[in-house]
Amino acid sequence: MSGAPHAARNFGQALVWLGVGMLVVGIIYHIQFMLGLRKVRAGMRDETLIHAESVFPVSFTLVVAVLLLGIGLVALASLTFQVGPFH
Repeated sequence: MSGAPHAARNFGQALVWLGVGMLVVGIIYHIQFMLGLRKVRAGMRDETLIHAESVFPVSFTLVVAVLLLGIGLVALASLTFQVGPFH
């Protein structure tokens, strides 16, 4: 059982990798969705179905996801190189 002392750390690192991967996929999906909404809005404006031009607000969901991604990447670097706050 030579791998037993590092089993918990390896499992934790695998979970962080999974979380980072899920965040990347979610961020990409969110951006594609928002771009699609903007395209539909532009089409509606071109067809004069809507007249006002408004700006979409900053996506709080996207901001939080990017911040969590940053924390995940710092955690991975810390676990991989055994330095930093998550060592």
